[in-house]
Amino acid sequence: MSTFVLVIHTLIAIALCGVILIQRSEGGGLGIGGGTGGGLVSARGAADLLTRSTTVLASLFITTSIILAVLAAAGHKSRVIDTSLATPATSTAAPAKAPPAPAGVPLAK
Repeated sequence: MSTFVLVIHTLIAIALCGVILIQRSEGGGLGIGGGTGGGLVSARGAADLLTRSTTVLASLFITTSIILAVLAAAGHKSRVIDTSLATPATSTAAPAKAPPAPAGVPLAK
C-alpha cells in the first residue's frame, strides 16, 4: 500500500514542479508566454488553468504526504532486539518491611 502511495506522491511532485515552472513569473523568468488567442489559450485563461492546477496538485501532494506519514507510523512497531537482557516478572511477593530501629539510639529532633 505504501509503495503505491509513494509512486503516486512522486508523480504528483513531478507534475507540480512542471506546472510551477510553466507559469509566467513577474519577471518573465521561465514562464511560457505566447501570442494572442482566445478562450483557454489566452494569457488570462492559461493563468487561471495553471493556478487551479497548482492548487489541486498542491492539495493532492499534502494529502499524500499525510497518508505516507500515517502509514509509516502504523508500520513502525516496537520490537525486542536482545532478549537476553529481559528479566522475567515471576515474583509477585509484597516488598519486605523496613527493619526496626536499633534499641538505645536516640531519635534526632
